[in-house]
Amino acid sequence: MWRDLAPIGRDKDSGGYRRLAWTGADADCRAWFRTQAEARGLAYEVDRNGNQWAWLGDPAAGDAVVTGSHLDSVPDGGAFDGPLGVVSSFAALDELRGRGARPSRPLAIVNFGDEEGARFGLACVGSRLTAGQLTIEAAHALRDAEGISLAQAMERAGHDPEAIGPDPARLARIGAFVELHVEQGRALADTDHAVGIASAIWPHGRWRFDFHGEANHAGTTRIEDRRDPMLTYANTVLAARKKARLAGALATFGKVSVEPNGVNAIPSLVRGWLDSRAADQETLDLVVAEIEKAAVERGERDGIDVRITRESFTPVIEFEHALRDELARILGEGGGSVPVLGTGAGHDAGILSGAVPTAMLFVRNPTGVSHSPAETASEDDCLAGVTALADVLEGLACR
Repeated sequence: MWRDLAPIGRDKDSGGYRRLAWTGADADCRAWFRTQAEARGLAYEVDRNGNQWAWLGDPAAGDAVVTGSHLDSVPDGGAFDGPLGVVSSFAALDELRGRGARPSRPLAIVNFGDEEGARFGLACVGSRLTAGQLTIEAAHALRDAEGISLAQAMERAGHDPEAIGPDPARLARIGAFVELHVEQGRALADTDHAVGIASAIWPHGRWRFDFHGEANHAGTTRIEDRRDPMLTYANTVLAARKKARLAGALATFGKVSVEPNGVNAIPSLVRGWLDSRAADQETLDLVVAEIEKAAVERGERDGIDVRITRESFTPVIEFEHALRDELARILGEGGGSVPVLGTGAGHDAGILSGAVPTAMLFVRNPTGVSHSPAETASEDDCLAGVTALADVLEGLACR
């Protein structure tokens, strides 16, 4: 499975993956998912929001145990973020069948659409729509860098954008969702454990900073006469790093657009996107407020109009303790303990947690690198993740 999936959407120059939602590479990944489902005799379906499902047992019976993740990527992302969870889900089902396990509850594998938000700027679109955390109107308003709307992209890919929306009936049939994911960090790297259990997802959000200045000639405009928004933006980037470091939080300006974007032109507008995360809400609020203050104060000095818009936000998510404890019990039956760790990364499991009992497993990442072609996990650790997921599915669905 890994060999079949590996070439899809891979850039030959960077070595990274460009599996953006509702593109050709995404379609190829979705075709791969359907092939895997049908090869195992699973009932395949696509829900109203474009998420793919593969069912063992009757979905209408309810109390289903669901696993899976996503197949899309950030620009030039790694091979493991998302796909490891989907591949491991199919492999865990194969392991269960090899053991002769007989599920007493329906089992399903899911591929959630547009988890990364790399194309339209909002993460977890498929699961947000399903959970009612994204309105139809807001979804239709999403646009990519070329001005193509989410609705247009979905329609071009053969999906009806008018059908999207909350799906409470589907969620009501799910008794538990367990997502396996490569660890995005190094908490497990220096331990003897290949697999860990998630405790919570840090609160996090995305903010757009618009720095409005005055376009002018780079070669004739005196320094003292300039209203250069790039200067204010650069100072804000440095301030974000400092404020986050002092608070023990995270703040990143990872995306920027410039107008008119000419080498010999002072910009009229610099637009930067801030991603910020922290272990608790109070710290996150404080850090973002200080970054905003730094931007505005510097803007006043530089003659720049600064406008800030919060584009998305997810509060702290504590995974259901009962399900988390059950995973720890199942995986610790051999007498060992399993590390429990928090994460600063958002996931579909976090989005669904408000409506469905959810939990996560992390597979050790020796470098801690993620959202990069350098993202990796050893084959032994990946196989340990498959075994752990199979144990969990057997413990939850075959009782």
